[in-house]
Amino acid sequence: MLEESIQPKPDSLEWRNFIRGIASWRPRKGLLALVATLALASILTVGYFQTQTQVTLVVDGRPEFLRTHQTSVEALLKETGLEVRSKDIVSPGLEASLADREMISVQRARPATVQVDDRTIETQTHSQTLGELLQELGIVLQPRDRVIIEGQEVSLTASLPEHNSPSRLVSSRSGNRDWHGQEGSSLHVVIQRAVPIHLDNSGHLVTIYTTKATVGEALRDEGINLYLGDQVDPSLGSSISADMQVSIQRSKPATIQVDGRFIKTRTLGETVSEALAQEGVTLLGKDYTVPDVDTPIVSEAAIRVARVKEETIIEQEPISFETAWQPDPNLELDHQRLDQEGEDGVTKRRIYVVYEDSQEVERALEAEWVDQEPTNKVIAYGTKVVQRELETPEGDFTYWRKVRALATSYTAATSGKSPDHPLYGITRLGWEMRGGIVAVDPQVINLETEMYVPGYGIGMAGDTGGKVRGRHVDLGYEEGDLKLWYEWVDVYLLSPPPPAAQIRWVLPSWPRER
Repeated sequence: MLEESIQPKPDSLEWRNFIRGIASWRPRKGLLALVATLALASILTVGYFQTQTQVTLVVDGRPEFLRTHQTSVEALLKETGLEVRSKDIVSPGLEASLADREMISVQRARPATVQVDDRTIETQTHSQTLGELLQELGIVLQPRDRVIIEGQEVSLTASLPEHNSPSRLVSSRSGNRDWHGQEGSSLHVVIQRAVPIHLDNSGHLVTIYTTKATVGEALRDEGINLYLGDQVDPSLGSSISADMQVSIQRSKPATIQVDGRFIKTRTLGETVSEALAQEGVTLLGKDYTVPDVDTPIVSEAAIRVARVKEETIIEQEPISFETAWQPDPNLELDHQRLDQEGEDGVTKRRIYVVYEDSQEVERALEAEWVDQEPTNKVIAYGTKVVQRELETPEGDFTYWRKVRALATSYTAATSGKSPDHPLYGITRLGWEMRGGIVAVDPQVINLETEMYVPGYGIGMAGDTGGKVRGRHVDLGYEEGDLKLWYEWVDVYLLSPPPPAAQIRWVLPSWPRER
């Protein structure tokens, strides 16, 4: 910046006057005249700048380095276009003469507007805090007065906000210097005077001072909590005036339990009935309250409203039908026929019920009757044994029953007994375990029944097992010859059939083939 200030600027007043002087001079004809003109111009330029005074101008803490032919501080400031007002501080003074390399300081006063007591004060100040500014203006704050600066409430000791100070010197197009930002930012201060209001807070009398506009704002600013049930006179939206009278009638806190919910409220009502009416709670029919509706309201009252409902209902209960199995000698074994669909019957009861708050508290049976008798389901099952021929790789056989069953396999070692167990390798019938012995469920296939299993061959039902139930056969193998089975097969029970009393005519349906 220093180098820029020392060099002549093309658009400065000095440079323009210098060029104007040269331009008015007309050299004579010829090369000698031209050289003489240039020499003269150089001499004049050097002489002009060598006769300038170098000064440092500091405005609000910001320095500018200048050269000037002015001889006083006042003339220099006028040359720069910097207006000096009455409260600005200039050092040295305006009448002081300029000396080479001298420093000139200008501390500008800040413009301020103060609104107080229905008047507006326009001033300029060097104050740094609010207290200094008010003391300078002779303004005294009263308790609870509020001061607003730039829209924010501040305390008496608050520092004034910083203002925009001037930026720098520049040259205008006309060649005159101008000072940008020379006005700075103006300070706006509003002082709100507090007025007294007299408050009757449920018999407690107190005077408070406030700057608020309405009763509600004044009470809130004073930290006085209000509840929905409280009554304020005049209303919360009423405008504040000095020495106005404000009364608060306090409501009492209460809790009302009604219709499955809890209402926390405050009431001015004197009795339970009035408190309920305030909340719009109506008693119907045999509804009642605890305590009674005429009970006086006390602080923290707990009121319960019991809703009573009476009704007569008809209940019905199904009478399950039974399934009757009937043998049919003309129907082939393992065939079934539905002879009659089953249908549940219905028993009905008329009951008187009383509810309190949706909970049943009383029930009385008035009548009971069978409204519809059940109809049993009838299924016919075949008892006709038909023997058929079966051709197999092992030969032709005659069988009397074909059973669809899950086939698995086992040996003595996989039967669940250790080799040192006394019954290791011994079947249910006491036979020594060997290939061809099949474990069965005796309730499905009688022990000692001979059978044919495709892929296994002839087997004899000679063993049982804890996991062999229903339509399940476990095919026995010798040690070392085990073939693992887990598949559904047709098991053919070979003739002759057992006596009718030993035949299970209806086989179980489990396990189910998937």
